[in-house]
Amino acid sequence: MPDSRTDRRFTALVTEAADDRADQVLDGIEELTAPAVHHRTVMAAAKALIACRGHERSRHHGSIEAASGALRLIDHLASMQGADGLFDGENLASPPDTAFTINDLCDAYGLLEQSGESAAAAKRLERIAASAKESLLRGGVHTPNHRWELSAALARMHRHWPDQRLVERVDQWLAEGIDIAPDGMYSERSANYALHVSNPSLTAIGTALDRPELLDDVVRNLEAIAATTLPDGTVETVHSRRQDQRGTIDLAGFLMQFRRFAIRRDRGDFAGIVAEILTGPLADPTGALTEILLEPALAAPLPPPEPRKPVRRLFPSAGLAVAREDRFYACVYGGSDYAEHGRIRSGLATNPTFLRLAGGAAVLESARLTRDFFGLGPFRADGLTEEDGAYTLRERVSAAYYQPLGPEHRRADGRYALTDEGRFSAAMDFDHRPTTEVALDTELRIELGRHSARIECESDGRVSQAIELTFRPGGRLADDGRSYRHGGDAIEIDTSGSEPRPAGPGAYHPGEDYTHLSGTDAVDGPKVRIPLSPSGRTVVTLRHTERRERD
Repeated sequence: MPDSRTDRRFTALVTEAADDRADQVLDGIEELTAPAVHHRTVMAAAKALIACRGHERSRHHGSIEAASGALRLIDHLASMQGADGLFDGENLASPPDTAFTINDLCDAYGLLEQSGESAAAAKRLERIAASAKESLLRGGVHTPNHRWELSAALARMHRHWPDQRLVERVDQWLAEGIDIAPDGMYSERSANYALHVSNPSLTAIGTALDRPELLDDVVRNLEAIAATTLPDGTVETVHSRRQDQRGTIDLAGFLMQFRRFAIRRDRGDFAGIVAEILTGPLADPTGALTEILLEPALAAPLPPPEPRKPVRRLFPSAGLAVAREDRFYACVYGGSDYAEHGRIRSGLATNPTFLRLAGGAAVLESARLTRDFFGLGPFRADGLTEEDGAYTLRERVSAAYYQPLGPEHRRADGRYALTDEGRFSAAMDFDHRPTTEVALDTELRIELGRHSARIECESDGRVSQAIELTFRPGGRLADDGRSYRHGGDAIEIDTSGSEPRPAGPGAYHPGEDYTHLSGTDAVDGPKVRIPLSPSGRTVVTLRHTERRERD
């Protein structure tokens, strides 16, 4: 590489960016070998130097400084390894965390094997992998994606140092079934973990152990990622069950995943997404360089790129509906786990945002229904249904007033069991008390039109409630709260039954799950508050318009 089948412009772009990253590693070698640095960071830095040093078009090709830097980082990594071969970090003696580092280690070893240089570095990497092998063979995991990260490490180790036990352990994990729905969503629904763990791990296993069905799963997920990407290049996260459900993930990280399957499966739509990504900076240039050095076919020219087509798609497994056309994007979300589990917990989808909308640069980050109802927090739908071209979200929440205990459960000393009644705990023996229930039923009907969304809300007008619209910072909210503008793009707000008004951050009520810990899940940004009408019915229409800014 390169030859007549190489995309020279792409490889030059990757090489230049990877060289810049190698420069940063060499400049920061003292910091990288400090005790507090994470083992994954150390191994990734070593891989960056090894990739650039072995690439004939890199300015670090054959560099003695890069070679000595890589050896120093590898030796430091070895010193971080426990007697059981595992690495510590935020988790003690962690097989899955160790697997992340071993995956990078195996790729670095493959680069050294390929170049035939740095036998000393290769030998030291082999010793680290050998020390970790038995613990990884026996090791357990915490989360669904850990199974595939660990299996990818075992598959890569088998490729370099064959041991049938490694394959048998991988097959044991795979026998549980891949946690991907027919709509392409993994069980964790996380763009972050699809990007960094599930997709690359399943690709590595499928390639190393010839399991082509795993590659089909990855392609299915990439199709879902493509459909749920906003015009600004961020991937939808509102439905996630992981930490990214209140953040953003950039599509740029998926560069090599889309490139791989654009080439391998002649996907012009994937090639078009690669072209989009390449209009911005590379997210992981040393990772990209490593992949095209280990698999030169990934540096081949892409098939002719196809422009994005309008999308209107429902993801039943996540309770998510999306629509995208030109510079307009909207998603309706009703897949919260809160209705079933009744708690805020890591690993559950609990984001109360029910609508996100983007019109070019103007982004409605979150539409929520906030309320004062027994501290139960904002509206979170218990599902999403599609009816007559619109999406319906429903929720029923309730609280109870407790009556006196019956004679058979009374205690003269007043010492009753400390029990939890769903909202709070008290020494009241709730299980044995008669109750009087107070319920709140809410229904949202959302229609997505061409560059518009119409929200119709029906709920009890006696309860203090408001639709809260939070916009992404960077634009300007009109004084009357009826529009938000960013550059030439605007989101116009029309209402029926209530008047919008700008709101401060204190108007939102996250519920006792957060407030008893002095926490919140509020979204930052300019806000508009639209109180629900006393009739209980309120309609809000949002429209994307494009105008030229006045001088």
